[in-house]
Amino acid sequence: MSSLLYLGIAVAVSIFGGVWIYLRNRKPTSLNAGIEEFQRELRALAPENRPEVGRPESRNGGTPGTPGVRGVPGTGSR
Repeated sequence: MSSLLYLGIAVAVSIFGGVWIYLRNRKPTSLNAGIEEFQRELRALAPENRPEVGRPESRNGGTPGTPGVRGVPGTGSR
């Protein structure tokens, strides 16, 4: 009889723990929760740094219209 009582207590504790974990980790079903989840997904997909709209940088890394560097000073290369 004591082995069945031990088994019954173990099953009861397991069921209680499973129900508690289920209730604690379930998804919220309110309208606001759905909106917040959608906004989180949009923020995750949005780029971190948006490129500035306008003229692109020149090939030499400076701003457009500035002269580029043709050689290293002191080496005589042009």
